[in-house]
Amino acid sequence: MQARLERMPEAMTIRRQTVEHPFGTIKAWMGSTHFLMKTLEKVKTEMSLHVLAYNLKRIISILGVQPLLKALEA
Repeated sequence: MQARLERMPEAMTIRRQTVEHPFGTIKAWMGSTHFLMKTLEKVKTEMSLHVLAYNLKRIISILGVQPLLKALEA
């Protein structure tokens, strides 16, 4: 891994820009420390709901509400 980073030092910057932001936002929404549910199945469901909410919020900010509603009707 270190050798790959040395060959492409900008790779970590790109990763931070594309991957870390959604997880940071979701952690902030969750209170940044732990899940409310217990057991793996329930935690998976909770995380899935957080990701769904994040994605819906992004779609609304990019497209707006009306185009989203039209897409959901189709």
